[in-house]
Amino acid sequence: MRSNPPTEAMKSEVQAKDEKAGLGGRFLRHPLLRRYVPLVHEDLAAIYARDLRKWLVIAPVVGVITGLLITAIAVIILHDMWPPMLAYYLRHPWAMLPGLLLGCAAAGLLMQYFTPDPDEHSTEEIIRSYHEHQGDVNMKGFVPKLLAAIATVGFGGSAALEGPSIYGGGAIGSWLWKQFRDSRLFRKGRFQLNARDRRILLICGAAAGMSAVFRAPLTGIVFSLEMPYKDDLAHEALLPSLIASVVSFMTLSAFLGSKPLFDFATEPSFTRRDLLWCALLGLGIGLVGMAFVTTFRRVRRFCVQSPAPHWLKLSAGGLLTALCGMIFVHFYHGALVPLGPNYEAVGLILQCPHSSAELAQFGLLKMAATIFTLGAGGVSAMFVPLFLTGGSLGVAFAQSVAHSPAIALYAAVGMASFIAAGYKTPLAAVVFVAEATGGHAFIIPSLIGAAVAYAVSGDASASGDQRLHEAVKIHALRGLTVGEVMRTDVIAAPAMLSLREFSATLSPHSRHEVFPVFDEGRLIGTCSMWSLSHTAPEEWDRKRVRDITRPLAARVSRQTCLPEALRLILRDDSEPSLLVVGEDRELVGILSPSDILRTLFHPQVDNSLPTEKAVPSRD
Repeated sequence: MRSNPPTEAMKSEVQAKDEKAGLGGRFLRHPLLRRYVPLVHEDLAAIYARDLRKWLVIAPVVGVITGLLITAIAVIILHDMWPPMLAYYLRHPWAMLPGLLLGCAAAGLLMQYFTPDPDEHSTEEIIRSYHEHQGDVNMKGFVPKLLAAIATVGFGGSAALEGPSIYGGGAIGSWLWKQFRDSRLFRKGRFQLNARDRRILLICGAAAGMSAVFRAPLTGIVFSLEMPYKDDLAHEALLPSLIASVVSFMTLSAFLGSKPLFDFATEPSFTRRDLLWCALLGLGIGLVGMAFVTTFRRVRRFCVQSPAPHWLKLSAGGLLTALCGMIFVHFYHGALVPLGPNYEAVGLILQCPHSSAELAQFGLLKMAATIFTLGAGGVSAMFVPLFLTGGSLGVAFAQSVAHSPAIALYAAVGMASFIAAGYKTPLAAVVFVAEATGGHAFIIPSLIGAAVAYAVSGDASASGDQRLHEAVKIHALRGLTVGEVMRTDVIAAPAMLSLREFSATLSPHSRHEVFPVFDEGRLIGTCSMWSLSHTAPEEWDRKRVRDITRPLAARVSRQTCLPEALRLILRDDSEPSLLVVGEDRELVGILSPSDILRTLFHPQVDNSLPTEKAVPSRD
């Protein structure tokens, strides 16, 4: 009998499902769609392999919180404190002494009694946390440090808002890392945060703070990436910093507007003669910047090592800062004064007539006031003081040396050059001039001046914790071969040994992480301590070394150069060690990252250590 009721029933059931699902259901079951959807999914998985989605969640939160904080600080200092203080100082110059004494003493007392370390704050603390503490910022002194910064700047200290902005944003990023890591979404979901991500969030927050305070998101990104190193960038923080900077800028703009801080009259063009003069200006400012930074570092070191109470040191710095302001106001009557955040000074330098001597003395006293304020322990940073000093020297250079009417051009070049020389952030200096002034026509001359100033000033930096990137030491590997660095104390693991027997034979003092595996005298691959630790202990009696062996172990000869060996180790699909074989393909040694690092930092170290007892064979 050839009836097939089941088949008919199945057909009717499919037809019923198609009618119920309609056109959409039939479309989703189309053969071409079912064939190519997995391929599209595979491509998207490769494109987003770095798990960028978590930054789309975290970075905007960092940007919003940082933007709100910087908005509050900007309103307090720039709207409520500094304008009335400046007006009073200009009417009564003698008031600078008690005003700065009060502000600096208050900042010193806050730092001494309410923070773990009164000498650690602002940009320096963020850089140190990045290099030494895996991005971990101690939040115990967060509020006192911000209040100390407000007191330092609001009463007229020669500093500005970038210090509390960078510190505040970086601390928020570090704190949010812990909050997100402990949340259910990130603890049990697909978004995992590791220790490296805390350093990324630290830089991300610093970028958001810099972006908001100067209303310049690109400057915030570039400065924060350049900040940790004198000669490199913190590349890993690029995407989060980009998102957080834009969000932070938009947050502050919602309250205070998005107009550039400084109104420059952009020159329509520049001549080849101007470019030559800009290079010469960069040379001069580079030398001045080097002398300024060297003096500042020595004064700062002296104050840190002084046994005097922190509030007393800072009070003395406040009095000396006030003297700088009083001296300048005594000789030059006007609204220009080398104190406070000084945003208004840019317009005064550019739009009001000043002699070259007045501008040069303003730059000199601004540098002195900055050394006294921040060298004594004032809580902020010197981005704006460098900016203003370079601008005043640039205008004086244009009037007295270049004899050019393009005052704004030379002011912009001087600003970029002094920032590049003082902070070792040449890209951020040029971008800042373009964004904060709206003078995009100044980019090429500013690049020339900043590059020359950066080169001339050498490694002198206002930041004592800024470092040269460790990658510069890789050149020490050239000329060395694997045979000169490898370890010959190889511990072999027989393939048929059980995992429990294998673990029992290992010395507790063994420094090996990867072991070559032999099967009847033939090298078949490697096994690692990671594979052993990720095997359940109850399976150790049943499983053999062969079961956790990786057969595709990279092998190199004695003559392989170390840079090539390092490249092989750093491949994504590589074990963290290389097997070294002789001409007869027999194993003669093993090379790990620690052996290469030992060579970098201790070139004379002897890697031919006594041979450890090998795992017994079961032939």
